[in-house]
Amino acid sequence: AFAGLSKKLGNIKVIGIALVIWVFICFTAYFIKTPTHFYLLAALVGLVMGGIQALSRSTYSKMLPETQDHASYFSFYDVLEKLGIVVGTFLFGFIEGMTSSMRNSALVLMAFFIIGLFLLFMVKPQKSISPLTD
Repeated sequence: AFAGLSKKLGNIKVIGIALVIWVFICFTAYFIKTPTHFYLLAALVGLVMGGIQALSRSTYSKMLPETQDHASYFSFYDVLEKLGIVVGTFLFGFIEGMTSSMRNSALVLMAFFIIGLFLLFMVKPQKSISPLTD
Protein backbone atom coordinates (compact mmCIF):
# COMPACT_ATOMS: atom_id res chain seq x y z
CA ALA A 1 0.00 0.00 0.00
CA PHE A 2 2.75 2.46 0.91
CA ALA A 3 4.98 1.63 -2.07
CA GLY A 4 2.25 2.62 -4.51
CA LEU A 5 1.61 5.84 -2.64
CA SER A 6 5.31 6.70 -2.53
CA LYS A 7 5.55 6.31 -6.31
CA LYS A 8 2.86 8.97 -6.67
CA LEU A 9 3.60 11.30 -3.75
CA GLY A 10 7.21 10.65 -2.78
CA ASN A 11 8.71 8.95 0.24
CA ILE A 12 8.76 11.96 2.56
CA LYS A 13 5.07 12.77 2.07
CA VAL A 14 4.04 9.16 2.58
CA ILE A 15 6.13 8.90 5.75
CA GLY A 16 4.26 12.01 6.91
CA ILE A 17 0.94 10.32 6.15
CA ALA A 18 2.06 7.25 8.10
CA LEU A 19 3.01 9.44 11.06
CA VAL A 20 -0.43 11.06 10.98
CA ILE A 21 -1.95 7.56 11.02
CA TRP A 22 0.26 6.71 14.04
CA VAL A 23 -1.00 9.83 15.82
CA PHE A 24 -4.55 8.67 15.09
CA ILE A 25 -3.73 5.17 16.38
CA CYS A 26 -2.30 6.49 19.66
CA PHE A 27 -5.19 8.91 20.14
CA THR A 28 -7.73 6.18 19.42
CA ALA A 29 -5.94 3.74 21.75
CA TYR A 30 -6.68 6.11 24.61
CA PHE A 31 -10.42 5.61 24.10
CA ILE A 32 -10.54 1.86 23.28
CA LYS A 33 -13.13 0.01 25.36
CA THR A 34 -14.01 -3.23 23.55
CA PRO A 35 -11.93 -6.16 22.30
CA THR A 36 -13.33 -5.64 18.79
CA HIS A 37 -12.05 -2.08 18.68
CA PHE A 38 -8.70 -3.29 20.01
CA TYR A 39 -8.38 -5.86 17.22
CA LEU A 40 -9.36 -3.32 14.57
CA LEU A 41 -6.74 -0.91 15.86
CA ALA A 42 -4.17 -3.73 15.99
CA ALA A 43 -4.85 -4.45 12.31
CA LEU A 44 -4.20 -0.79 11.51
CA VAL A 45 -0.96 -0.93 13.51
CA GLY A 46 0.13 -3.95 11.48
CA LEU A 47 -0.63 -2.17 8.23
CA VAL A 48 1.28 0.97 9.12
CA MET A 49 4.23 -0.55 10.99
CA GLY A 50 5.78 -2.42 8.08
CA GLY A 51 5.16 0.38 5.61
CA ILE A 52 6.78 3.12 7.66
CA GLN A 53 9.82 0.97 8.47
CA ALA A 54 10.42 0.09 4.83
CA LEU A 55 9.89 3.66 3.64
CA SER A 56 12.11 5.11 6.35
CA ARG A 57 14.93 2.75 5.47
CA SER A 58 14.66 3.35 1.73
CA THR A 59 14.47 7.12 2.23
CA TYR A 60 17.54 6.99 4.45
CA SER A 61 19.43 5.00 1.82
CA LYS A 62 18.60 7.62 -0.80
CA MET A 63 19.99 10.37 1.43
CA LEU A 64 23.38 8.70 1.89
CA PRO A 65 26.42 10.24 0.20
CA GLU A 66 27.98 8.55 -2.79
CA THR A 67 30.36 6.13 -1.09
CA GLN A 68 31.18 2.46 -0.98
CA ASP A 69 30.87 2.37 2.82
CA HIS A 70 27.11 2.10 3.27
CA ALA A 71 27.53 -0.48 6.05
CA SER A 72 28.65 2.10 8.61
CA TYR A 73 25.72 4.37 7.75
CA PHE A 74 23.22 1.55 8.14
CA SER A 75 24.90 0.43 11.36
CA PHE A 76 24.30 3.95 12.69
CA TYR A 77 20.67 3.74 11.51
CA ASP A 78 20.21 0.37 13.22
CA VAL A 79 21.74 1.58 16.50
CA LEU A 80 19.43 4.61 16.55
CA GLU A 81 16.46 2.39 15.72
CA LYS A 82 17.28 0.06 18.62
CA LEU A 83 17.82 3.04 20.92
CA GLY A 84 14.40 4.36 19.93
CA ILE A 85 12.86 0.99 20.75
CA VAL A 86 14.50 0.95 24.19
CA VAL A 87 13.57 4.56 25.03
CA GLY A 88 10.01 4.14 23.75
CA THR A 89 9.44 0.92 25.66
CA PHE A 90 10.97 2.38 28.82
CA LEU A 91 8.83 5.52 28.64
CA PHE A 92 5.69 3.50 27.94
CA GLY A 93 6.33 1.38 31.02
CA PHE A 94 7.44 4.33 33.14
CA ILE A 95 4.32 6.37 32.34
CA GLU A 96 2.12 3.32 32.92
CA GLY A 97 3.84 2.74 36.26
CA MET A 98 3.45 6.36 37.31
CA THR A 99 -0.19 6.75 36.25
CA SER A 100 -1.42 3.13 36.42
CA SER A 101 -2.85 3.60 32.93
CA MET A 102 -1.59 2.39 29.58
CA ARG A 103 -3.90 4.97 28.03
CA ASN A 104 -1.61 7.75 29.23
CA SER A 105 1.36 5.90 27.78
CA ALA A 106 -0.36 5.89 24.39
CA LEU A 107 -0.72 9.67 24.61
CA VAL A 108 3.00 10.04 25.34
CA LEU A 109 3.78 7.92 22.28
CA MET A 110 1.45 10.16 20.30
CA ALA A 111 3.57 13.14 21.35
CA PHE A 112 6.68 11.43 19.96
CA PHE A 113 4.96 10.83 16.62
CA ILE A 114 3.92 14.49 16.50
CA ILE A 115 7.51 15.55 17.21
CA GLY A 116 8.67 13.19 14.45
CA LEU A 117 6.16 14.73 12.07
CA PHE A 118 7.49 18.23 12.77
CA LEU A 119 11.08 17.03 12.33
CA LEU A 120 10.09 15.44 9.03
CA PHE A 121 8.94 18.84 7.78
CA MET A 122 12.55 20.02 8.13
CA VAL A 123 13.81 17.41 5.66
CA LYS A 124 14.44 18.98 2.30
CA PRO A 125 13.54 16.36 -0.31
CA GLN A 126 16.10 15.74 -3.00
CA LYS A 127 15.25 14.51 -6.46
CA SER A 128 16.41 11.02 -5.54
CA ILE A 129 14.06 10.91 -2.53
CA SER A 130 10.83 11.89 -4.23
CA PRO A 131 9.30 9.01 -6.21
CA LEU A 132 10.53 5.45 -5.98
CA THR A 133 12.28 4.19 -9.07
CA ASP A 134 11.82 0.72 -10.47
